Amino acid sequence: MHVLVTGVAGFIGYHLAQRLLKEGFQVYGIDNLNEYYDVNLKKARLAQLTPHTGFTFEYLDLSDRQAMTTLFETQQFDCVVNLAAQAGVRYSLENPLAYADSNVTGFVNLLEGCRHSAVKHLVFASSSSVYGVNPKTPFSTSDNVDHPISLYAATKKANELMAHTYSHLFQLPTTGLRFFTVYGEWGRPDMAYFKFVKAIESGQAIDVYNYGDMQRDFTYIDDVIEGVVRVMHRIPVAGEDALTQAPYKLYNIGNNQPVTLKRFIEVVEQALGKEAQKNFLPMQPGDVPTTYADVDDLMRDVGFKPSTTIEEGIDRFVRWYRDYYPSKS
Repeated sequence: MHVLVTGVAGFIGYHLAQRLLKEGFQVYGIDNLNEYYDVNLKKARLAQLTPHTGFTFEYLDLSDRQAMTTLFETQQFDCVVNLAAQAGVRYSLENPLAYADSNVTGFVNLLEGCRHSAVKHLVFASSSSVYGVNPKTPFSTSDNVDHPISLYAATKKANELMAHTYSHLFQLPTTGLRFFTVYGEWGRPDMAYFKFVKAIESGQAIDVYNYGDMQRDFTYIDDVIEGVVRVMHRIPVAGEDALTQAPYKLYNIGNNQPVTLKRFIEVVEQALGKEAQKNFLPMQPGDVPTTYADVDDLMRDVGFKPSTTIEEGIDRFVRWYRDYYPSKS
């Protein structure tokens, strides 16, 4: 199978490409290597992928319409997994146009490419942030998500709507995945767990928002990748979902076991063998108090639910961090 992975130098894209290559897939990866966080980390991920004979990389920005058109005219993909996006809730307050370019314009370019080249299945990353301040827990894909509280979340909801439209109009099978706080080795330095480990190792204080009383459904990267791969093989068909007649499906991919930020920090401290200095701060704009994934649909349709504990996952991340940044440990 020939698979296009967008955002292949990113955290989830890198891990997915590694898994697919090990299973014998042909992987065509694209990425614009933007500077939202350390480009050297992105290049280091790519360096892990390039030795594989089944891997091809192209420097390409989703928002470049002509380049995207050329890509789909010159390549034939069985499946497309879109993991490219401008990430980050707080950064969307500072640079909103980056989200419009990548997450909206870029996604339309991708949909057009899939439509005109008979792609059999488009799988795309959404986010738990689309649930906004939804008071009902656990969060279900059937819940109303019309009240996002960050531009990032709004662009992810827009992706879901646009994908459904293309599924309905052009019978393009699409599956959206709402990821819940993904963490693990080779992760993103802008994520809280990465910042915590870096600061504690360096003897610096960490910022603890909402005074540590937030809850998050932390989901380990290997569980996320297992879910993505299983969903890739399950192509939605028209009429299977009572909510739509389009070949379209949404799943949550979360650990289904939310923990408080305070408890998460305790686990990080235990893994490092060091206690954190803490700056307790109020909730930040765009943040939500709780995320909690209902994964019943995922379990029913592909026979899988994430299960890695935060103790296991954080221990693995800390070991990777100390190996990757030995001078800082």
